[in-house]
Amino acid sequence: MKKVITTLCLLISIFSSFSQNRTLTNQLSTKEKKEGWQLLFDGKTSNGWHLYNKGKVASAWVVKNGELKCDATILDVEREDLVTDKEFENFDLKFEWKISKEGNSGVFFNVVEKEDVPKAWASGPEYQLLEKTHHDYAFSTKKRSGCLYGFYEQKNPAPDKSAGQWNQSEIKQVNGKIEFYLNGVLTATEDLNSENWKSLVANSGFKSFPEFGKHTKGRISLQDWSKGISFRNIKVKEL
Repeated sequence: MKKVITTLCLLISIFSSFSQNRTLTNQLSTKEKKEGWQLLFDGKTSNGWHLYNKGKVASAWVVKNGELKCDATILDVEREDLVTDKEFENFDLKFEWKISKEGNSGVFFNVVEKEDVPKAWASGPEYQLLEKTHHDYAFSTKKRSGCLYGFYEQKNPAPDKSAGQWNQSEIKQVNGKIEFYLNGVLTATEDLNSENWKSLVANSGFKSFPEFGKHTKGRISLQDWSKGISFRNIKVKEL
């Protein structure tokens, strides 16, 4: 009898540990809720998001199988980047993504939505998402997944997974200081209030866009592109 009870206790302990550590899709664990995490995607609707400068209209962004997906096969609809309804300043953002073959996308942050700012990328820096067979992958090491697009190579080597497989990414920002992570590896850092950043922007292709990189608060944006991209488990904790 004692042996049976011991075995049962062991099984309960294993099951409890598994339940606590298993990955929840588009859900928050009890621990995450206590820590202040919020879902930005509920897995069922696009509530909390709208098209940049266009509002809540029909677009290529659809919700299917628990994914927030930009479907390149959908035609005759608005094609534009998706942005959060809410603005964020000091935050920790985590998300999972998978991309199609030759895909090219990104996540912008500190996006300023104004009629005289044509696109989300014209104000918000980009966490790059790029599939290995896209021509930019070989063309520039500053445009690979996890890079601060166009400015730095990966700080530490962090290969992304093959097309169609899920990757984990994270963007942290505190008082303008940012950190990017790809599959758990630190890939970029920068201080958006620094003279170094201002100099980089002034000598880049973004110098013609007066709002670019000037803000440390704004919307989070998912980039539409001609190839498919899907997101899930998008969550944020305000710091």
